[in-house]
Amino acid sequence: MAIRFLVALFMLTSIYSLASASDPSPLQDFCVAVNDSQAPVFVNGKICKNPNQVRADDFFFSGLNKPGNTDNAVGSSVTPVNVNQIPGLNTLGISLVRIDYAPYGQNPPHTHPRATEILVLVEGTLSVGFVTSNPADPNQKNKLFTKTLYKGDVFVFPEGLIHFQFNTGKTNAVAFAGLSSQNPGVITIANAVFGSEPPISIDVLKKAFQVDENVIKSLQEPFNN
Repeated sequence: MAIRFLVALFMLTSIYSLASASDPSPLQDFCVAVNDSQAPVFVNGKICKNPNQVRADDFFFSGLNKPGNTDNAVGSSVTPVNVNQIPGLNTLGISLVRIDYAPYGQNPPHTHPRATEILVLVEGTLSVGFVTSNPADPNQKNKLFTKTLYKGDVFVFPEGLIHFQFNTGKTNAVAFAGLSSQNPGVITIANAVFGSEPPISIDVLKKAFQVDENVIKSLQEPFNN
């Protein structure tokens, strides 16, 4: 597993060294982020730490070799390594995640509003896919691109599009993914639509999904407990 872990990180690092980041390009060597609670103003990103106070630990994270806890409703766990874990990622336009999947677990349909994602599978089997945005022709449907991944396979999810991963095997699966933002964000579709606070009006959801009120209530219930 250690060798697979290192290979995955090498692949992702190599790819991103050749790619253009979606976040603004840095104008200095680094801009280590200041903790939000200590920031005197709010900006689109993070305020820079005094370079004279920067240390090696500002560019370091430990623990990505440890599996996440998949004992939950969806059977997966995402371990992020973004600007909140490594302040030195600020302005560099990249981040990383480890995703663990229990047998038949999934990373449910979601989007990253600020990043493209490139995923490499290092253990197990995954069914993955993404759906295109609404087509210009109202007579056409959103198109699904889907693929079954095996150990060593790589798949790309374009920025902002709804995508998912599902463990189709009877054993655990592990993947690592690079994202083209220091803070890519995530919107899990079911959580956002059925578990928002305050809740979206049932009348709105009934019309949007073309279902009975009781169906909407049953879909909202797991997210409101």
